[in-house]
Amino acid sequence: MTMLAINWGNALIITVVGFSLVFAVLVLLIGVIKIFGLVFAEKPQKQSVATVAAAAPVQSDEEEMAAIAFALHMFYDMHDEESDVLTIVHEDAAYSPWNQKSVTF
Repeated sequence: MTMLAINWGNALIITVVGFSLVFAVLVLLIGVIKIFGLVFAEKPQKQSVATVAAAAPVQSDEEEMAAIAFALHMFYDMHDEESDVLTIVHEDAAYSPWNQKSVTF
């Protein structure tokens, strides 16, 4: 008999209003985030012709490029020597109240 006491029309209205409110707030948040992105985005600075020409890479010959590549290879591919000895030492404690189940419960 409790099913007859529920006003299903009002329950449906509340459900639809709740879902539409959630989606409206989500769309509003997306708009706010987009606006913040446009406002706080870094504007590209215009460079003059002289600074663009000065920033152009200088052509180097193949020997210099090979020396740089070899130096980077030697720097980044270094490995340290490790021994195969395990250094984990396990000390058994005679008494520890942390592992007693009767005390923790």
